[in-house]
Order: sequence, then structure tokens, then C-alpha cells
Amino acid sequence: MFIQTEATPNPATLKFLPGRDVLASGSRDFRNRATAESASPLAARLFAVEGVTGVFLGHDFIAVTKESGEWDHLKPTLLGAIMEHFQSGDPVVTDSAGSDTHDAGNNTEIVRSIKELLDTKVRPVVAQDGGDIVFHSFEDGIVYLHMRGACSGCPSSTATLRNGVENLLRHFIPEVQEVRAV
Repeated sequence: MFIQTEATPNPATLKFLPGRDVLASGSRDFRNRATAESASPLAARLFAVEGVTGVFLGHDFIAVTKESGEWDHLKPTLLGAIMEHFQSGDPVVTDSAGSDTHDAGNNTEIVRSIKELLDTKVRPVVAQDGGDIVFHSFEDGIVYLHMRGACSGCPSSTATLRNGVENLLRHFIPEVQEVRAV
């Protein structure tokens, strides 16, 4: 098994591409070992590596966030853990929660348009950087989005929201006045 790695705009996060599907659909974001142990054998295995502070599972990638230090020391251990997991035949996730995306239940035409633009124009680009942007809600002209994976805590995430996502949504949907991270 050959696993590629890619840097992300967030220097604390590295993207691992195992050359196969990680999740059939959706994505999962684990911010601590306890939640990983109850839901994902793969994420739990990665949290067992000292220094790992976050694991994000996408369709065909795994983004791992570290606390400090150089990737040169952590990367070989993480590659081994990922390879070991896939060779074990264990499932990637064991709970039935599916994607951990939040949906405020708004199904107005505006919200449908926002979600469509996010799904077709924004999320594929952000996934290339090892992250995800998920719709949370739309209230009083403000779109609330949840930044996950490499995007969570990334120094450039504010610029991505303001200069990218907000401008795109405002261009296509005049009712959108602002975009904020949740």
C-alpha cells in the first residue's frame, strides 16, 4: 500500500492520501482521543501516536493535526498506523452517526442555494487542502459555517471565509450579507 502525503495551508495539519476510499460519504472530525475511541478505530489508532491533537476523515483522505514539533518525526509513525489499520480489515468508523455535519433544518430556497454552492464550488477546493466547510445556519443575512479538518485553526481560514466564500455567496445570492465561522 502506497500512501501519499500533502502539506496543507495549516502548518499543523498534514493530509494523507491512502489511494482508496476512507469514507463512503460525508466526513468525520475528531478533536480528542475519547470521541475517536468510541467511533473510529482508525482515528483511535492515530490518536495513540503521541502529539496528535486532531483527526479529520474525508472521502479519500485523512488529515492529521499535531500539537508541536516537526513532521519528520511524526510522519513515519502515522504512515505506519494508517497502513496497519487498512491491512487489519477493521472498519474506519463503527458508529452509525454518519457524517457529523450540522444542519439547522432550514430548507428555504436561499438555504438550498447556499448548500448547493458550498457543495459544488467550495467544499471540493477546501478538501484539496485537507479540510471541509459545512453549512450550519442562515439567519438575518448571515451564513454560519463550521470549519473542519485542516481549516479548523488554519491561519488563512479567515481570509478563505471573507475573500472566497463570502464573495462567492454574495455574488450569487443577494440575501447573503456576511459569512461567519461557528
